[in-house]
Amino acid sequence: MDEREEDTMKTFPNGFLWGASTAPHQTEGNNVNSDFWANEGRSPGMEFSGDATDSYHRYREDMQLLADAGLNSYRFGIEWARIEPRPGMISRAELAHYRRMIDTALEFGLTPVVTLHHFTNPKWFADEGGWLGAGAVDRFRSYVSAATDILEGVPWVCTINEPNMFAMMTGMARLLSDPEARKKWTSPTVEGERRQLPAPDPEIGRILIDAHHAVRDIVRENTGAKVGWTVANRAFEVRPGAEEKAAELSYVWEDLYLEAARGDDFVGVQSYSAQWVNTDGIEPYPPHPDNTLVGTAYRPDALGIATRHAWEVTGGVPILVTENGIATGDDTRRIAYTDAALRALADAMNQGIDVRGYLHWSLLDNFEWGHWEPTFGLIAVDRETFERTPKPSLSWLGEVARRNGLE
Repeated sequence: MDEREEDTMKTFPNGFLWGASTAPHQTEGNNVNSDFWANEGRSPGMEFSGDATDSYHRYREDMQLLADAGLNSYRFGIEWARIEPRPGMISRAELAHYRRMIDTALEFGLTPVVTLHHFTNPKWFADEGGWLGAGAVDRFRSYVSAATDILEGVPWVCTINEPNMFAMMTGMARLLSDPEARKKWTSPTVEGERRQLPAPDPEIGRILIDAHHAVRDIVRENTGAKVGWTVANRAFEVRPGAEEKAAELSYVWEDLYLEAARGDDFVGVQSYSAQWVNTDGIEPYPPHPDNTLVGTAYRPDALGIATRHAWEVTGGVPILVTENGIATGDDTRRIAYTDAALRALADAMNQGIDVRGYLHWSLLDNFEWGHWEPTFGLIAVDRETFERTPKPSLSWLGEVARRNGLE
């Protein structure tokens, strides 16, 4: 490899976004009007979000830490349950709160990437039947129409976060109505050698696709932002003879949602690990000392696999890596993982794939959908005092962003 090729592999395009992501329910605290809040603690081992990391009040500090480290982008969500606490009742105060967050990001030189729906719904919406209820898409369209009033100056908007995982979570939520089945609940972020997540429910998935398409042009017309949604990429690898099975599983888990992004301005790739498929189906993650705190294999190369797959299935829709990270208590391992993931991403980009940015999951150690133990953050948070302590990984990623490349 000559010097020019070496430089190409390690340097990212001008204007590349470098940042981190959060979700409102996981960080804000006291999201009392949401369906997830109502269900917390109803199953053995399911913890409460409570005050979370109190980012509802401390978002300015969070953004300043991100910007001071050298990063230039922040992905955060706005919470439907706060904005519309009752059907048709739009809280102007909450819209103003999220507008202040956008203005703060811009003040610090952070490009805001705003997510309109990140797993949680208003409780009243869930009581109406949620996404399987009559008029669900119209309800979402009405919410998005109100929310776009505050999105001026936001260049990137994600309509729905991980609709494939959300379709799976919605199916799992049905367990909570059955006291016996409720005992089997575990967080959707936990896998491992003894546990396989149920496949996403295609019925719910197609409703989410309808909802995404219903609001896409509303966002474009009202804001001028680039619009897309994010997909949880499994980064399947195929054993010999399992090609047909892999294609079947890939469609249910990812491709249904990637195909729906073909008319979008971008697609968000969200990747953490890779998994093998054999003729019987998805292989459980084997036990290994390198497995992460959520039981997945240590596979930073998964980001390259996921990026190539999303590019192929969407037919060349530009990619924004909206989540990539590792659940670990060892920050040196987080740095090593992220370095390897970025090298895999650079390899994919050198093959002609259009990637616009990399947003790490997550900015903060936060509430992981029912439990607190897995730590993904670049910043540790004291749950008693809410003191933020940046980890070495934050400054490391900030230096990558300042150089716009890897050493």
